[in-house]
Amino acid sequence: MKKRDIILIGDDKLSRKAREKSRTGLYHVIFRGVSRQNIFEESNDFEKLIEILKAVKANLGLQIYAYCLMSNHVHLFVKEKDIGDISKIMHKILTKYAGWFNFKYLRTGILFENRYKSEPVEDERYFLSLIRYIHQNPQKAGMVKKLEEYPWSSYREYVNITKAGITDIDFALDILSDNIKIAIEKFIEFNNVVEYEQYEISKAYKKTEDYIKRQIISVLNGQEPHTLKAMPKDERNRIIITLIKEKGISKSALERATGISRGTIIRICNFQI
Repeated sequence: MKKRDIILIGDDKLSRKAREKSRTGLYHVIFRGVSRQNIFEESNDFEKLIEILKAVKANLGLQIYAYCLMSNHVHLFVKEKDIGDISKIMHKILTKYAGWFNFKYLRTGILFENRYKSEPVEDERYFLSLIRYIHQNPQKAGMVKKLEEYPWSSYREYVNITKAGITDIDFALDILSDNIKIAIEKFIEFNNVVEYEQYEISKAYKKTEDYIKRQIISVLNGQEPHTLKAMPKDERNRIIITLIKEKGISKSALERATGISRGTIIRICNFQI
């Protein structure tokens, strides 16, 4: 990585923990302006990022299932073509936009806050819910009353109001119905139900029970959390350590989700860690 790129996107120069790769190629990505400053000042700035997304999509075979461009941060729900492409994808998006933005506004220095944040999406049962969460960001922020009123998200593409040409809408709509008209009607209905699950990617936010359950299911390759109790001890213990050390799930949360007593979990941790 060039020094210029580090300045533009605020990448830490010290060594960091490697990003978790998605087995499905699906990621929820968030990037923010440094110190939460605006990264969009006018309509042309939003349009420029969409233009960049379209170019990167065409160049790297990226699939975009949802996006929402807010004043100081961006949500993307994407699928990489080849495992590991996400780093290359985000590098291109961030450096191209930061360079353009800094040149336009005669500014220097970091534009984006540290590295982008990414969360692998391993359980496709939450595919539609994550799209809904992303689309509802402007509404929850009080910027619009109706989802279709916000011009800088993929929602308007899904409901056939605009054709920005960057969102892969077919997969989500096909889940709802083979009939496109019925699918759009169901999509509108689904997106207008308040999404309470928090899909923010941050160590600081409180993990909800549903989030914890999804993390456990992903490690168990689709099995429900309670099945962990019946697994052979060595396998069970290894998974518990993984959930605590790599997923950041607390011992009490594991107890509630799996039914394994906190005392047992503590003994496993004391022996293994």
